[in-house]
Amino acid sequence: MKQTVLRKYARLIARTGINVQKGQEVIISCDLDQPKFVELLVDECYKAGAGKVTLRFNYQPLEKLHVRHQSVRTLSEVTEWEKARLQYYVDTLPCRIYLSSEDPDGLKGINQKKQAQADRKSWPIIKPYSDAMENKYQWCIAAVPGVAWAKKLFPELPKGRAVEKLWEAILFTSRVTDDPVAAWEAHNRSLSTRCEYLNSLHITELHYVGKNGTDLRVGMIPEAVFKGGGETSLKGVFFNPNIPTEECFISPMRGKAEGIVYATKPLSYQGQLIEDFSVRFENGKAVEVKAKKNQALLEEMISMDEGAAYLGECALVPVNSPISESGILFYNTLFDENAACHLALGMGFADTIRGFEDKTLDECRALGVNDSMIHEDFMIGYEGLDIDATTADGKTVPIFRSGKWAF
Repeated sequence: MKQTVLRKYARLIARTGINVQKGQEVIISCDLDQPKFVELLVDECYKAGAGKVTLRFNYQPLEKLHVRHQSVRTLSEVTEWEKARLQYYVDTLPCRIYLSSEDPDGLKGINQKKQAQADRKSWPIIKPYSDAMENKYQWCIAAVPGVAWAKKLFPELPKGRAVEKLWEAILFTSRVTDDPVAAWEAHNRSLSTRCEYLNSLHITELHYVGKNGTDLRVGMIPEAVFKGGGETSLKGVFFNPNIPTEECFISPMRGKAEGIVYATKPLSYQGQLIEDFSVRFENGKAVEVKAKKNQALLEEMISMDEGAAYLGECALVPVNSPISESGILFYNTLFDENAACHLALGMGFADTIRGFEDKTLDECRALGVNDSMIHEDFMIGYEGLDIDATTADGKTVPIFRSGKWAF
């Protein structure tokens, strides 16, 4: 891929993604797949005004070794120096960039129960730091190709060509055009306009019906609003948390979901794929899950904590979005969630509550925003999905027909 194009992408992430402010620190979390691009990204962060850029590298084979050889006690330990680092993040609120390139099957064979035990033990220690930073800092998830990921998508191609083809798909769906910043400004306006219409309806319930058997009703929080595209942090900085994004999303009312929903794409969770699955809800809680592949992992996921079995997000995405029309199944949530309507199990978003700036996190959760250590999106949209909204005045308004916007 041409360096000039990659630099445009790096500049987009630095300036439109996190929108780094003069003197801010930036922390980039990435795998070992694209060091040259990471170098470009660091350079663009500095050119945008960053005071310091720090890298944190991930590597799936090492994760597997740690889980295999460490005890649950050691895996779950949050050492004093790690607590000091988390407190530093709370005090300084650095921008965070997450570059995704991992193998969708890269943690296959890992001891699922051991990893889940460790995560459950460490979360109560990490949670107060996470809550203290909620909605206060800029962050952005973007992607670069990894060889294993590219070969998963394009197995018939040589490694080099597969990586190049994945670059092309990432850049196209991320709107890296001649002027990416202008393209994203226009895209944000479009998503904002659609959210304004949805919010004008005062929706109390969404009813999902699919020819594949989906029949699910989800209740809304009266104070919640649909959001999409860029967001503004509590520090007053506008940023784009996902590149790419196509969704209009809302946090539903915890405890108000009835029926069954069938996933239409695989879910990559903890580096493993869960495929061909369904989730049945009663009184808002996932009470039954079925999967043809990795059912035990799905069951483990919804039992991570009390909130893991409840919905935290409803997101609307038409099947004619650019990502969907690319015809590529990415096996990566960042992309696949923006190709289809999706739901998320686990944590909801406090910033979907109207006037959240003047409320505490606990107050937003008391209104019905779900709390959990996980937030896992799974895709339910396809050409056979219809969605109706019930409004506060009792009307039924079509939102989706045959997988596309009905307005």
